[in-house]
Amino acid sequence: MGAVGVIRPRTALVVGGGLAGIAAALSLSDAGVRVTLLEAKRRLGGRATSFTDAVTGETLDNCQHVALGCCTEYLEFCRRLGVLDDFDWYSEQYWVLPGGRESILKPGIFPAPLHYTESFLGCGFLGVASKLAIGRAMAAIRFADDEQWQDATFGDMLRSLDQTEESRRRFWDPIVISACNLDPDEVAASLSCKVFRDGFMAGADAGRIGVPKVPLVRLYDAAMDELARAGSLVRLGVSAQEIGADFVLTSRDERLEADCVVCALPMDRARALLNAPELAGIADATHSPIVGVHMHFDRSVIARPHAVLLDVGTQWVFRKDDVGAKVHCVISGAASWVDQTEAEILARVHADLATCFPQAASAKVAWGKVVKEKRATFAATPGFEKHRPLPGVLSSGVVLAGDFTRTGWPATMEGAVRSGQTAASAMTTMGLATRS
Repeated sequence: MGAVGVIRPRTALVVGGGLAGIAAALSLSDAGVRVTLLEAKRRLGGRATSFTDAVTGETLDNCQHVALGCCTEYLEFCRRLGVLDDFDWYSEQYWVLPGGRESILKPGIFPAPLHYTESFLGCGFLGVASKLAIGRAMAAIRFADDEQWQDATFGDMLRSLDQTEESRRRFWDPIVISACNLDPDEVAASLSCKVFRDGFMAGADAGRIGVPKVPLVRLYDAAMDELARAGSLVRLGVSAQEIGADFVLTSRDERLEADCVVCALPMDRARALLNAPELAGIADATHSPIVGVHMHFDRSVIARPHAVLLDVGTQWVFRKDDVGAKVHCVISGAASWVDQTEAEILARVHADLATCFPQAASAKVAWGKVVKEKRATFAATPGFEKHRPLPGVLSSGVVLAGDFTRTGWPATMEGAVRSGQTAASAMTTMGLATRS
């Protein structure tokens, strides 16, 4: 009998052109693998994409996406695509109470993890008791054993740390819902802890907010050229009907073959196409919605580039022009919003803006568009987090990627990129058995 040897894969199919799929394709190409990337839509980017509004002709994002300084792999990914200069960066966070009173959180003179101390102590939206409670909780979160809290929600953790109702409503809830797209009483404690450790405690640069100044589609259109330069073939408008360890049956009745296959599809689609016991634990996993609201007013309604709105339903507002008459508002964890009509949502958001920015009360809405993403992210509950599949090689031989895999991150662009990189690394190191 001949000896058994191992060679690295030379060809690969990547199914899914979201950030996980793009990251996997780039990493594989860099390793010398010939990649064919398949995407069912007519553009790359997955859920992080844009559309052309039929009324205004504007290119609008489904929802406002932002990067943080702690999203190191995503930022390197953007640098690779040549689009890092398409972000505006802010070290200041603007928190606005009803009536318009504003507080600014920003790094100060103290070293990490105390760099927000000065501005936090001076913020006007929290009382002394809440500030003291938050300080104690931050110290506990920094050193918490995540395994001890693996069956708990972040709400359970906050209650054990004696947080005030005000601190929940005006600090913990806005941050966690925005970052994890789920209420603290539903989201896994470990993921919420990561948000505060990486975004608030790691250093002044970690909490910087990067807001794209171009539509998302412009960011990821750049991936087409970069993938071509890296030697990858991109095929748009091609979806997978069946996926195996070394083949994909497409919607065009093709059987494509390669040494290895990466599945970088959204969670529900991956579950439907992959017969993988590793996905059994998330068979009942659900999604959490996000509502994005684009509005044009007849005058300026916001002077700041962005703001966190407190004590109202609308959570974030982003200025989309120089004068503040065009805005994009975001409601995460929006289960109570998605069944409302567009007119109802526009009226509700306008009322929230008028509550926090008095100048918006007399402003008239010239145009508005509501985008409901009912399956925006996975619902990151403790049960889901416990059974989250690892990115990498499944028992079937298919390689799994996607933001829903166990990256340690919530459903974020950073998590998606990391999963694609991990999947590519697993593929290039697993080898193929040969017999001589």
